[in-house]
Amino acid sequence: MKTLLVLIAAGVLASACSVTGLKRSSGEQLLSRYEPYVGEPIHSFSALRQDSWQPVSRTQLVLWTGLNDAYLLTIGNNCPSLMFTNRVLVTTSASSISTLDTVIVGANRCPIQQIQPIDVKRMRADRNA
Repeated sequence: MKTLLVLIAAGVLASACSVTGLKRSSGEQLLSRYEPYVGEPIHSFSALRQDSWQPVSRTQLVLWTGLNDAYLLTIGNNCPSLMFTNRVLVTTSASSISTLDTVIVGANRCPIQQIQPIDVKRMRADRNA
């Protein structure tokens, strides 16, 4: 009986590790998709709305603010659930997001450390070519 429980526990742990590995590799693939189009760091950007977001690692997410406007946000390493959450909030100051703002994931407040614009038009042109 103990052997059976140990085998079941080992199977559960192995499947959890493989799911985590898949999530991590898909995040790395997403980051590599955006990296050629990421610009130099900026201090802030105008964000009248936040259309969608996509996690690319435990410390990075892409925030879409319009059809052709996306930004790679690098946040503090205290948001371990970023890759698994369904919702994030970004604090804003007067319709602007800056490195003084934070990304809120569940109960965690993650300071924005760096903002980089993504050249969405060039990314789409390359993808269509």
